Amino acid sequence: MSGNVRVVVVGGGYGGVSAANRLARRDGVAVTLINRRADFVERIRLHQLLTGSDDAVVGYDEVLGGDVRLVVDEVTRIDAEEHRVLLAGGDPLPYDYLVYAVGSGASDPGVPGASEFAHSVSDLEAARRLRSALAAAPAQAPVTVAGSGPTGLETAAELAEEGHPVTLVCGGVFGPSLHARVRRPAARRLAALGVTVLEGPGTRVTEVTADAVRLEDGRDVPSTTTIWTAGFRIPDLAARSGLSTDPGGRLLTDATLTSVDDVHVVAAGDAAAIVGRPFRMSCQAAVQLGPGAATTVLRRIAGKSPSPVRVLFAGQCLSLGRTEGVTQFSYPDDRVNALHVSGRPGAGIKEIVCRSTVRQLVTGARRATSSAPRAAGADRVTTP
Repeated sequence: MSGNVRVVVVGGGYGGVSAANRLARRDGVAVTLINRRADFVERIRLHQLLTGSDDAVVGYDEVLGGDVRLVVDEVTRIDAEEHRVLLAGGDPLPYDYLVYAVGSGASDPGVPGASEFAHSVSDLEAARRLRSALAAAPAQAPVTVAGSGPTGLETAAELAEEGHPVTLVCGGVFGPSLHARVRRPAARRLAALGVTVLEGPGTRVTEVTADAVRLEDGRDVPSTTTIWTAGFRIPDLAARSGLSTDPGGRLLTDATLTSVDDVHVVAAGDAAAIVGRPFRMSCQAAVQLGPGAATTVLRRIAGKSPSPVRVLFAGQCLSLGRTEGVTQFSYPDDRVNALHVSGRPGAGIKEIVCRSTVRQLVTGARRATSSAPRAAGADRVTTP
């Protein structure tokens, strides 16, 4: 392929940014990243935004290479036949290869009243709305967090540490992603913070109202502010564009992250689903899948066959307030084991992970920034 190869990256999260930076390091590759926000969002800090301990935002000038063109817009459809993406506010953009990294958001709870009355912490706008709702409510107004996965545990602890009366509704097992032994220090920490934990049979939420949460066993839990943290949803862009997806909406790919429909489309991050090799949607996976997707594209550009992408896990890090946390270790295939670190060291590890993840992106951005002056008119950020 002669001349600059045009690569469009759709989505500016952990996977999209790391893919764009890796691609932009190669001579002869012109990279455009399209994202609907003008800033990078640290999703693993969104629960901190609720209490003001972090704004969960980093400028793209820090994490995205200077040789990457940033377009702030929303992709409405991928025209795979014509090799272009259609934008909500601008002209279509052509591509030779596309990296599909649209990420994930809050799932539809499918529970009466939840869409109307429950908040989420899944994206920046939702977290900001929730922070405003908490600020507008009386100081001792009851807060209910539905779901005891990592987001639910972190959110409940963060708010309780700030003095909110919090009830955590598990809908079954407390901390289902944790090893049984690791649940104990997590439960002790929440108890110390005053969080009421409802777990076991009958704790599935069946209805959400403006001032309560109803459980399967008939109990009504008073709740001025209800926060839904269970489940993820993938944007339906791939399905709307005629590309094959799994039942959850993730783009179906082979082991090289290449779409099963089109060798010019490669996936990264939460929106990727390798056939026969499901993996947990997480920042930990995204920062591996982004470079993996970039390597696949670069090998195809070079006329070489791409290699299967490996995703290895080390564990889960949870901050339980600002002073304590739990780090759950796992085997490389993401099966958890009993090894863990709790208390202040656990919180310290989580903070190190958050900072090192951004530092990793910053390092990638520096490597994707050439010393050559940018051509006249080649603005870094393009908005519709």
